[in-house]
Amino acid sequence: MTNVLVSITLFLPLLGAALLVCLRGSSPRTSHTVGIVFSGLALLGAVFMWVRGVSGGGFSQVEEVSWIPSLGVAYRVGVDGISLPLVLMTAILFLVSLIYSAYVSENAKSYVALFLLLETACLGTFLALDAILFYVFFEVTLVGMYFIIVGWGYAERQRAALTFFLYTLLGSLPLLLAILGLYLGSDPRTFDMRALIENPPLAGLAAALALVAMLVTFFVKTPAFPVHTWLPLAHTEAPTAGSVILAGVMLKLGTYGLVRFALQMTPDAFRDLAPFVVAFGVFSALYGAFVALAQTDLKRLVAYTSVNHMGYVIIAVGVAAAATDASTRSLALDGATLQMVAHGFVTGALFLLVGMIQDRARTREMGALGGLLRAAPGLGWAFILAAFASLGLPGLAHFPAEFQIFLGTLGVYPVAVVAVVGIAITAGLYLRAIQIAFLGETDGKRRKFGDLEMREWLALAPLLILVVLLGVAPFLVLDVIHATTTGILP
Repeated sequence: MTNVLVSITLFLPLLGAALLVCLRGSSPRTSHTVGIVFSGLALLGAVFMWVRGVSGGGFSQVEEVSWIPSLGVAYRVGVDGISLPLVLMTAILFLVSLIYSAYVSENAKSYVALFLLLETACLGTFLALDAILFYVFFEVTLVGMYFIIVGWGYAERQRAALTFFLYTLLGSLPLLLAILGLYLGSDPRTFDMRALIENPPLAGLAAALALVAMLVTFFVKTPAFPVHTWLPLAHTEAPTAGSVILAGVMLKLGTYGLVRFALQMTPDAFRDLAPFVVAFGVFSALYGAFVALAQTDLKRLVAYTSVNHMGYVIIAVGVAAAATDASTRSLALDGATLQMVAHGFVTGALFLLVGMIQDRARTREMGALGGLLRAAPGLGWAFILAAFASLGLPGLAHFPAEFQIFLGTLGVYPVAVVAVVGIAITAGLYLRAIQIAFLGETDGKRRKFGDLEMREWLALAPLLILVVLLGVAPFLVLDVIHATTTGILP
């Protein structure tokens, strides 16, 4: 098993989806049980991968099988210090999403099967070491999320799903052109991402064009301003578990691609364009914070803070590209990767909590809420903890990540530190949300609210524990990340 651990972990969710398809007349309870079991086994596999760890600055736990030998395409998977934490994060978020979703009874078999398919696609994107294989998994994620939104979303779900699908499908086409350019420029020609990273095949105008194509794709996926407009609608209309995966996992496919493709495969071109990339990151961070401040819908508020937090990751990647010394580069990339992981857990918890509020109040409008902390203290304090983590409170997950990002930025582009204003705005908007929705007097109807149920605690508690753990002991993840970032772009 040790030689195929990565593949077993990758395809276990897909095996669970296939089993559900083969089961006839399965009850919702059976469907959810199958989903939780197979997603739990995938998490167990990810934990074993974490225990095996990474070796040095390169890829480890590599598995390779020839696929299309005439084109140099192969099934290649493996991990390094950047992808391994994201794999573990992905497995955790899918499991808690399926636990939370145990109440879904309408077409439960299809619902669970789509989540398991989506889990394999997301894991495959982080694990792929072949550019074509990466692109295949990258595209399959669109299919799973499209049907989840359109099948179990809210009133405007069809428009939201179509907007999401068209944006991300059309946005991914430039990446395919860039991959073909990298293939044609390599000698010998290959889609092996390890070879393309070790010896970037393009230079000059060709490298610049490939980089621009990558930036378009990954900015759409992240998303960054001005190609972010699909995000609020998709989040608002997606079911709660769909929003958790969309923000917690799928946005990271964009920022991960910035590091793995743009930074590592076109380093010289990225260095030239780094000021523009950092500028996009700064604008996205500030834009996301200010627009979130204007929201009255809790779900849209959390969605726009994702634009803000992903803006910080874009800044860090741009700083890493421009940095002339290894320590600054490593500092920025450590912060970027930790921010991706922290954002997954923090925002995943926030979307779960907003869904729990909507289940009880039948609204997400802050003005229609009030006194929730007294009516449901467990839910209220959990939201306050997750909100404090999102605004960057020391001792919680976002703080060590953002501290490293801004420390690295200060040494390369001091003016870009203006993005720190976004943290102050985020603090203001969450304090405002807490004051309106959770504090104050409650009415008789609100007093009848039930607090968190066991199913909800089982989904939420692991994320809250990890939010605190990453804030108190970030070295548990940073040691793994740092083993790789120290060797990037020597």
